[in-house]
Formats: sequence, structure tokens, C-alpha cells
Amino acid sequence: MQRIAHNACFGGWQDVYQHQSTSLNCRMNFAVYIPPHQADEKLPVLYWLSGLTCNEQNFITKAAAQKYAAEHKVIIVAPDTSPRGEDVADDASYDLGRGAGFYVNATQAPWSAHYQMYDYIVDELPTLIEANFATNGKRSIFGHSMGGHGALVIALRNPERYASVSAFSPIVAPSQVPWGQKAFQAYLGDNQQDWLAYDAVELIKTAQIKIPMLIEQGLADNFLAEQLKPHLLQQVCQQYNYPLTLNVHDGYDHSYYFIASFMETHIGFHMLSLTA
Repeated sequence: MQRIAHNACFGGWQDVYQHQSTSLNCRMNFAVYIPPHQADEKLPVLYWLSGLTCNEQNFITKAAAQKYAAEHKVIIVAPDTSPRGEDVADDASYDLGRGAGFYVNATQAPWSAHYQMYDYIVDELPTLIEANFATNGKRSIFGHSMGGHGALVIALRNPERYASVSAFSPIVAPSQVPWGQKAFQAYLGDNQQDWLAYDAVELIKTAQIKIPMLIEQGLADNFLAEQLKPHLLQQVCQQYNYPLTLNVHDGYDHSYYFIASFMETHIGFHMLSLTA
């Protein structure tokens, strides 16, 4: 693990590291914000998953998160969104391939050789973080758009690992929308039953452990009607008595301006569970 960026920020440090990932079979970058803390103090960790076309830089430069992370004494880890490298399979479109890993374990060639983002986020990255930073073993997870999908799915499938989950403008039902259908067919194949393991709306139906969930959605989001469909998540959570708070906001779009506007709310939401 090599540190490739180190910047003082709100009394702490915004770092970027590079390492050789065993699950993705390539070099990967991830960002870590370390808030100011005592030498013997161990801290909780918030994992952020970014959306289509993003990497580890988008969140740390646009989300305005470091100030609130410093105030609450929480580490924030922001990984890349897909495997990278010349030998990693790619596609000419923005919504498949590099920058569009969708946080699944691909089963179809050529994607399966590298696109094991689910294992990377759930197992490999937390193991690396907890071996190298002053963590206390408590985790929560949040994300945006494709990353919101990833955060919801990972939390729903591993509720014992995460104290809470939240998302900005998430793809809640990827099996029912064009972004998810395109990615799932490529990465997972034609059997749509296999897709349901990565669909938050479907996973709510069988959730045994229920953790706090917060969704933020702008009503001026260009992708709202076709790709995001938060009402589907709201309906299934009501039906299965899952604890969801869904906030909608006039005028806000899909951008990081929206994310930055409500970042304080989300970090505060997670700290209620991480410090309980």
C-alpha cells in the first residue's frame, strides 16, 4: 500500500493510497480522510461509493464532507468505482466498463477477470483499512447514484457489518431500469434471477435484520423518472416495514451540488448509529 497524496484538511489529512487488489487483479486507488484525533483514539469508518464515470477523486474534491467528518471524528473511505488498467475490459459507453463497475461480482467473460467490485468493497477494502488505520470496528456505508445502488445492496446483504446506510439519488431497482439492465446483462448474464441479488427493492423483501436507511432525492434530477424510481423503494419498505426515511427536494439535480448541500445531514445520520 503506497500513499500517493497527502493534504492537510480541517485539522486532519486527506490521503489517497494505491495498492494491488487481489479480488480485482489490478492496481486500485482509494481515498481516506483521517480526522483530527488523539493518538490512542480509535474511530468509526464511513464508506462512500461513487457513481458512473467517477473515481476516488470526485467525492473528496466536491462533496464538502471533510469538515463534518472532522467535527464528528469519523474516517471516510472513498474507493474507485471499477477496476482500472490497460488489460481491464472496457466499453465505449459511459455506463459499462471502467468507471461503471456497479458493485457486483461479474460472472461473464470478459468482465469476470477483474470486475469483482462487490468482494472488493465488502471484504478486501475493509480488511485493508482496519489493518492500517485506527478504527474501532464500527462501519456505515453511503453513496450516490450507481454508488447509492451499491451502498444499499451491500448493506442489505450484510446488515451485521454496517450500522446504517444512506444514499443520494440511488438506483434502487436496477433490474427494472436501463442502466441496471444493461450492466447486469453484461456482467451477470441473461438469467434475470441472478440480477435480483443486486437489486435493493428485491432484497428488502427478505431482509431479516433492519438497519436505519436514509435516501435523499432531488426532484429536478434528469434521471429521476427513467433510472432512479425512488417510489419503488418507498413502496416496498412500507410493505415490509423497513425503516426508511426518504427526503425529496425541489430544485436539486443529480450533481455534487446536491450532495454537498445535504452531506452534513447524512454524516450526522450515520453518527447516530456509529456512536450508539
